[in-house]
Amino acid sequence: MPWLAAAFLVTALLYASVGFGGGSTYAALLALSGLDYRILPLIALACNIVVVAGSSVRFARAGVTPWRGALTVTALAAPAALLGGLTPIGEGLFFSLLGASLLLTGATMLLPVREALEGEPAKLARFMPVIAAPMGYLAGLVGIGGGILLAPLLHLMRWNNARSIAATASFFILVNSLFGLAGQLLKRGPEAFAGALYESLPLLIAVAIGGQIGSLMALKLLPPRWIRWLTAALVSLVGIRLLLGA
Repeated sequence: MPWLAAAFLVTALLYASVGFGGGSTYAALLALSGLDYRILPLIALACNIVVVAGSSVRFARAGVTPWRGALTVTALAAPAALLGGLTPIGEGLFFSLLGASLLLTGATMLLPVREALEGEPAKLARFMPVIAAPMGYLAGLVGIGGGILLAPLLHLMRWNNARSIAATASFFILVNSLFGLAGQLLKRGPEAFAGALYESLPLLIAVAIGGQIGSLMALKLLPPRWIRWLTAALVSLVGIRLLLGA
């Protein structure tokens, strides 16, 4: 458990510094630790909520959250996350989907990020709520927030400036994680969550500390681009390992 808590702390610090929760990497680390795959989404989603709750509040207080757009994008994704949490899934398919989502996560983190809004939004930007719905379903199904997949699309469609997109992704992750966790609770029962919560308390403390450090420092020790590349390499390697073992 000590090595896992340390890995969770570093993951939360890295992801919070670039505006995400880290759910995909938490899920992968838990999978590699040999945890029962049925309990894995409960812990990963709970850790996600701990990390992004603070950043969502900070973005809101700073007045950078585009509430109309953020609520619109999340409106269809959140019910889909609940449905994903409720969906029964076999172990092989679970690890295949998790591995594939990690590879997709790694690919999206390599996409360029524009700091400012350049030009008019792309025509597909208006369909983002519909596009976000499958991300919400995947989030609830395998225990990730989905924001790390959403944000690059928002950048590519010139949906808004970088800070507003980060704020939207943080809110998206928070709401999806809450709905996905609710679905998992309905499927597994509160007893399973209580047991998982007790066993994972050191991990929740670790991500709370790491998330706060990451969001406050914004990791000025390394350029954000380097952090994204390192994280992309890490999650891609883990994704490949999970797919090979699925």
